[in-house]
Amino acid sequence: MPHLTPTAVVDGTFSLRPWRADDADALVRRINDPEIAAYLDLVPHPYAPSDAHDWFALTAEGWRSGSNATFGIHVDTFEGVVGGIGVRFLSDLDDGCAEIGYWVAAEARGRGVATSATRAAARWAFGAVPELARIQLRADVENAASNRVAEKAGFTREGVLRAQRYNARLGRRSDFVMWSLLREEL
Repeated sequence: MPHLTPTAVVDGTFSLRPWRADDADALVRRINDPEIAAYLDLVPHPYAPSDAHDWFALTAEGWRSGSNATFGIHVDTFEGVVGGIGVRFLSDLDDGCAEIGYWVAAEARGRGVATSATRAAARWAFGAVPELARIQLRADVENAASNRVAEKAGFTREGVLRAQRYNARLGRRSDFVMWSLLREEL
């Protein structure tokens, strides 16, 4: 696992920064969205302040262990965190690979926030981990917005992982589009 130092990433009018306790109110308010809950079925719903604090402890451990780097997304025109993005560094057979995932609150969607955050997190990951060669991204085939973000952020569509896992909230096995970005493509 890489050595990771929690750091903020600032890019124009938005920033990515490691989660902090003072993000809890905005996180709880914005992640309790049915659309987020449908596609992020491993995130508790309804999401409570105790879930936020458990998440902050988990993300701090990810930074310490070098397995994950997670950020709250902040935009100058909004008060508090408007989304989250994380990079999970894969190990063993996937050495040199990572996976990125994100969510954005309803009021911040359609403004390029997820695309900008995804590009910034990818740049950060490639800069922070010299041996990182590939970042992949999976999006439910029915989540058109997430698939658009991947494409606009410069990821290449590789194919579909059919019936990749069961999503209890949607009541079906989900097909995921697999996207990737190589270091030299950034």
